[in-house]
Amino acid sequence: MCAVLLPSLAGAHPHIFVDTGVELIADDAGRLAQVKVTWAYDDYYSLLIAQDLGIDQDFDGQASDADRETLTGFDMKWIEGFNGDLALRIDGAEVALSRPIAPTADLTGGRIITTHLRDVADTPVLGGAMVEVLPYDATYYTAYDVTLPVRVTGAEACMIETALPDIQGKLAELQDQLQLLDRDTDIADTDLPQPGAAFATRITVQCPGV
Repeated sequence: MCAVLLPSLAGAHPHIFVDTGVELIADDAGRLAQVKVTWAYDDYYSLLIAQDLGIDQDFDGQASDADRETLTGFDMKWIEGFNGDLALRIDGAEVALSRPIAPTADLTGGRIITTHLRDVADTPVLGGAMVEVLPYDATYYTAYDVTLPVRVTGAEACMIETALPDIQGKLAELQDQLQLLDRDTDIADTDLPQPGAAFATRITVQCPGV
């Protein structure tokens, strides 16, 4: 089993690259109400989508009003159960998010940039909580790099930290865990992390309590 899985893990690599930004939005009561996500797709994938949708016919890398209308929502057609490649945790507990709302899309400099909002279930109190945001595709087909702004709106003096993944170190950990399994183990029955989760950038946000 290790002989089969280790090469595939070592060779795991994404096919789509997305620069990502995150905005946490607090309401007037200091509760986390929404998360706004920005995705800026790589040049090649943007070109493929533009060709598929028939936009940017003058090839100037910019969207017309009609192009923006066609683009908006192209990446929001989520199947049931899809988490939007985003995990949100408050004090270590997973928090549910709504399906995407208020999508926008544009093409600028040859890159497609989209945004969407997601409502946060139960609107937890933001002040004094440890908030974790992890943008990732569990299969690692898409790589989300947190290179765009991460901010908090509606709360002040929040501390924001971004921890980049140690990909080589995570691969070594997965290798060590695989070597402990016997040949009859079904990999689906183990608690081994999926590559995307292991390689995710971790955003932590802490805002002062009242």
